[in-house]
Amino acid sequence: MVNVSIARRYARALLEASGAAADQVLAELQGFVLTLESSSELKDVISNPAYSRAQRQAILEGLLAARPLNVALANTLRLLNDRNRLSHVGDIARVYRDLVDVRMGRVRGKVTSATALDAGQLKALEDSLQKLTQRDVLLETTVDKQLLGGLTAQVGSVVYDGSLRNQLQQLARELK
Repeated sequence: MVNVSIARRYARALLEASGAAADQVLAELQGFVLTLESSSELKDVISNPAYSRAQRQAILEGLLAARPLNVALANTLRLLNDRNRLSHVGDIARVYRDLVDVRMGRVRGKVTSATALDAGQLKALEDSLQKLTQRDVLLETTVDKQLLGGLTAQVGSVVYDGSLRNQLQQLARELK
């Protein structure tokens, strides 16, 4: 993140302006960022100072016309362009997501397993992590073939290691 204070300032303002539609604005903002990141031409227009503010404004208005966004989000994007900070929109989206999660009582986590988890296993894992954290848990899953078995889960700053490798290491320590 280039400048955390810029991202935090605009994310907080957008959160206040979005009110009860914070989740909808989050989805729209993430979609907008994905659109920008998927096109090298759009990334160039946003980050290259050779383009004038008016040129960026015309492109931004074209994007807003093609995909109508929440009024608060559209106005924030226009403000970012006016202040030459549209290149920070990805950082703002990450900070905004974290602020919305805090407001909604959610926490994000990452689960790494040896094999892909089916929907039932993932739901059971989410339920048990929700009981542990007393908050709604949104999980991102990855598969790591180097794990012998089991899984590891990171929720916030806490890591739950239920991997077979960890269990074998604990057993070895106990036997010593």
